[in-house]
Amino acid sequence: MQKQKGLLFDSTMCVGCGECSLACKEANNLKKTSSDPLRDQLSADTYTVVHQFVGKDNEEIYSRQLCMHCINPTCVSVCPVGAFEKTPEGPVLYDESKCIGCRYCMQACPHNIPRYEWSSNYPRVRKCILCAHRLKDGLPTACAEVCPTGATQFGLLEDLKKEAAERIKNNPDTYYPHIYGLNEAGGTSVLVLASVPFDRLGFAKNLPNEPLPEYTGRALQAVPVVLSAGTAFLGGMYWLTKRKNQIAKEENKEN
Repeated sequence: MQKQKGLLFDSTMCVGCGECSLACKEANNLKKTSSDPLRDQLSADTYTVVHQFVGKDNEEIYSRQLCMHCINPTCVSVCPVGAFEKTPEGPVLYDESKCIGCRYCMQACPHNIPRYEWSSNYPRVRKCILCAHRLKDGLPTACAEVCPTGATQFGLLEDLKKEAAERIKNNPDTYYPHIYGLNEAGGTSVLVLASVPFDRLGFAKNLPNEPLPEYTGRALQAVPVVLSAGTAFLGGMYWLTKRKNQIAKEENKEN
């Protein structure tokens, strides 16, 4: 299996410039949504944002929000048509051609990341894809490439884990003694270091160390009949949705 790639974001090194968000938009052909990146929120056209918080000494500190690319993603396990996939390289990717718009992924995500194109005639779920198209060409993520301070670092996930642990060990007064994403919900491909507890930076707290799909699987095992009937129904809905979109596109071409 190919070694997984990932990101290490070190909040103590972030200066809140927002270059990561701007580079993400350019790399993914996303619309500019604000003149001030720090005021942006995650949306169908914004895959990552930087927000300002208050540090332990009342100083300004910054943190990023983006898809955490879970090792065992809940979005993959709840999607009834297989529109999500965790790739061997690390990114969790979405196939819009399979999506039926149920938005179970949005409800299930423990990090509250996926967004929906509510105003589109053919809406899609949108989120960070860890620059999968750049990874194929041997390039780092756009956000890591442009970061002026090295706050966002790209590399092999196992190397990033070691780097994060080493920073905490060598600078115990600087860091809160935990690597966010190391174990949360079974672990993620995006790791975070900070000077304060992570819930103060907007990260979900009290997540189990066990992958969340494990809980989903146990629940579904208890209702096998309902599951099979639901799968058949959703499969039919998938076909109908695809057919409806195909007809609508053909009508638009004729007009």
